[in-house]
Amino acid sequence: MTRPGRTTKEKPPFEPGLIPAPGELLVWRDSQHFDRWQDRPCVLCDKPTPMRSHSGEPVHKACAEDWIAANPAEARLGRFASDTQAKRQRDDDHA
Repeated sequence: MTRPGRTTKEKPPFEPGLIPAPGELLVWRDSQHFDRWQDRPCVLCDKPTPMRSHSGEPVHKACAEDWIAANPAEARLGRFASDTQAKRQRDDDHA
């Protein structure tokens, strides 16, 4: 419930990016991968984790990378993927 005159800001959809090749690392920089309120059992190793996949599955990043390496054909379906890469602006030169 919000107060009159206030609106709630909805987050844009959490879209996955590229699926890394087996043996490569996932790029999970978005804060939506981290649940600061609750650890849940990892869907792959069953140990508690605050990490979440793009679909909200509780999973350690390392477990997801190992799963991609062990299941390369299934991994192409996009269960675990890296974040979309933000496009650089022309004047964003941090050399």
